[in-house]
Amino acid sequence: MNNVILVNIIATLILVAIVGGACYYIYKEKKKGTRCIGCPMAGDCAKAKAGACEALKHKN
Repeated sequence: MNNVILVNIIATLILVAIVGGACYYIYKEKKKGTRCIGCPMAGDCAKAKAGACEALKHKN
């Protein structure tokens, strides 16, 4: 019984660390002014130039 509780606690801590790291990464990138997080072209693609990029619409 105690092993099951320990495994659940460890799994929860790992999940919290992953989600926390992802949130920190998004926060850090937004602070730098990155338009499209995760996009290899960083908002300099044809979609962004055509005005279809959601990140650019909300920034103005």
